[in-house]
Amino acid sequence: MALTYAFCCGPVMAQQVSADTASVQQLPQSWSFNECVEYAKANNIDLRQSMLTRESSGYDLEAAQGQWLPTFNFSTSHSLSNYPSPAGGNFSYDENNGTLTSISKNTYNGSYSITGGWTIYNGNQRRNNIKRNELQNDINDMAIEQLNNSLETQILNYYLQILYAREAIDIARQSLEVSEAQMKRGEELMNAGSMSRVDYVQLESQYQTDKYNVVTAESNYETYKTQLKQLLELGIDYDMQIDSIAFGDEMILQPLPDKVEVYNTAIAWLPEVQQSALQQDMSELDIKIAKSGYLPTISLNGSVGTGTNSSSDFSFGSQMKHNFNEQIGVTLSIPIFDAKQTKTEVAKARIDKMNTILDYRSLLNDVAQTIESAYLDARNSQAQYASSKEAVRSAELTDELTNEQFKLGMVNTLDLLSSHNALLTARVQLLQAKYMALLNLKMLDYYQHKGITLP
Repeated sequence: MALTYAFCCGPVMAQQVSADTASVQQLPQSWSFNECVEYAKANNIDLRQSMLTRESSGYDLEAAQGQWLPTFNFSTSHSLSNYPSPAGGNFSYDENNGTLTSISKNTYNGSYSITGGWTIYNGNQRRNNIKRNELQNDINDMAIEQLNNSLETQILNYYLQILYAREAIDIARQSLEVSEAQMKRGEELMNAGSMSRVDYVQLESQYQTDKYNVVTAESNYETYKTQLKQLLELGIDYDMQIDSIAFGDEMILQPLPDKVEVYNTAIAWLPEVQQSALQQDMSELDIKIAKSGYLPTISLNGSVGTGTNSSSDFSFGSQMKHNFNEQIGVTLSIPIFDAKQTKTEVAKARIDKMNTILDYRSLLNDVAQTIESAYLDARNSQAQYASSKEAVRSAELTDELTNEQFKLGMVNTLDLLSSHNALLTARVQLLQAKYMALLNLKMLDYYQHKGITLP
């Protein structure tokens, strides 16, 4: 039976990548929980992509800050004009005979200029854009921290599932050994005429069932290891082994914390909660940015330039000097009517703000429900663990006595199989309660910001 837990931070979809021989040689032969977490944080693809997103948002902030700086551009243009007609081009007039003489049918023009501009005021849009990008950087930082936490909780889930499956294999194998011994004893009794063929077939059927249970348990174990390997981005050809951990009753039955205190601690530090709060601040800035469309824009511009013309009687240097010009100006732009564009943007920004408020409230409810569920599951699992320990002791004693009586031919096959299955069920229930309690206790530690540790 698989252990499952719904984490409020959501699953991380990891892709499997191959590990080369050199990297495999550097991997531990047996993985501890902490080694799994550290390796995942260093190699998980989604986490690395999130870091790249954060780096990109840093450049967005630089671009927003750069809007306070003036702009300068150099430009030059050159053109050549051709007049193929005899009457085209530039001419000189001969006063003696009253005729026009063509001077040039080709004219070359060149211009050179440096222009600059600076926005003096644009409705505080630049200032608000910088604040917005700073908030976006903080949100991306929270996203990285949230993804780190998500990896840790998912690894905890998979790690405990593997430990659970490994112990389930031991239980299944123990049950198989007993059923095999019972089947052999039944065969002896049948050959001696003390057991019917029908009763022996029942024992044989139980043996085959227990044999299948071993295969199923081994398959579950390999499945959980594969899930953990995929999360750690390990190659398909890597045979992963994890450390064995012994959990004492003092850990499983430890006192539960107050769930209200756990909730108050969680909402004070969980990155997804902080991220949602920052989204509200950013939505308020979006409203201010949208409202800047109602305000005027003041900009300063200027230029220096010169130009040349090949048809001029002056030299190139003289033209560059005499055609040199300077220009400076101020532009005031006052919005009058923009086809309701600004009004629409402001209205949409306000709607987005309301959505962020609702998202925040919904997230708080999700956190509360998750913590309460973990608390109740931990309490129920602890109670089930305590009762299951007594049930296992009782089932073991009953099964031992029943087996002794069966060897002496004093009990029938039905009683023997009933005792056998009752012991198997009690052991499985104890194992389930043990790991469900551990999982939920560790999640309560996580929400208290104590960190997740396994001995």
